[in-house]
Amino acid sequence: MIQFIEAIFENLNTWGLAVLTLIVGIAEFSLGLYGKEWNRNEKILDLACYALPRLVTRPLVAYFGLKLVPFVLPHAKDAFEWVPFFWGFVIICIYDDLTQYWYHRLHHEIPWLWRFHRTHHSASYMGMAMASRQNIIYTIFFSQTYLTVILVYLGLGYPALFAKGIKSLITKMAHSSIKWDKPFYEKKWLHPLAWILERTISTPATHHAHHADTTDDGIGYYKGNFGNMFFLWDVIFGTALITRQYPKSYGISHYEGDEWYAQLLWPLLKSSVPGSELAAHGPMVREDIQPNEVEVNNTKEEVTAPLETDGIQPRFTA
Repeated sequence: MIQFIEAIFENLNTWGLAVLTLIVGIAEFSLGLYGKEWNRNEKILDLACYALPRLVTRPLVAYFGLKLVPFVLPHAKDAFEWVPFFWGFVIICIYDDLTQYWYHRLHHEIPWLWRFHRTHHSASYMGMAMASRQNIIYTIFFSQTYLTVILVYLGLGYPALFAKGIKSLITKMAHSSIKWDKPFYEKKWLHPLAWILERTISTPATHHAHHADTTDDGIGYYKGNFGNMFFLWDVIFGTALITRQYPKSYGISHYEGDEWYAQLLWPLLKSSVPGSELAAHGPMVREDIQPNEVEVNNTKEEVTAPLETDGIQPRFTA
């Protein structure tokens, strides 16, 4: 068993991460952590978003990229092979994750980009099943996919693949519905380590906050906590919220179950849900919805109404 676990971590970039994802995913499902929200439409979407990039997008980018790069940089093959593994790993981790921080953040702060990232936030649950949940256009323009191809050609393939494996592990565990960081907050003697951990890498507490469907409880914070592997970027750029608590609900308050194919392939395919951001002629950004109690004929009824935004869409205020 110990040798099998060692083999998983030694092969993170091949079959290891897939096996680890499956093991944790089964554990989450067995514990009932997805709830009733994981219906047929959501299952198909999560599976398609997990499989398509791995079976189609990334292999095609790698194949054509390694064919194209020699024409663009004919004399640069293995040019950085002399760089020690440690420094190559550090440089790649910083460059890779910092560019993704801004890529991610801009999709929250520029309204016309939001719909390409919306799919990742429409899930009303957290877990391994939705960690890879992204619109295909958002995935195609990940700089990390192309960066890996270039680094392999330049002679930094091994540290690049190692960095990618570690990053994938951290980001998936930050999306997990298993709150593995909770003991760090509950045990006083672990608090100093918790202080360092939560400011360095993404944890369930900090990243779950980013996926909350509201910010009204002081825990949810989809206006920040953009870090993928390193939460440090949020600390540096002032977008961090650390509460050591977990939101009670996730997703988008106005999500009404757009078809899986629309979420995966928008704008090539559109949603049939009226008023959806992914529907034909739908709004670029739809306002969040929250329940309010109003009194009608001396009885209280619950209605839904747009949040007060003072002319600013709530998901795009820093």
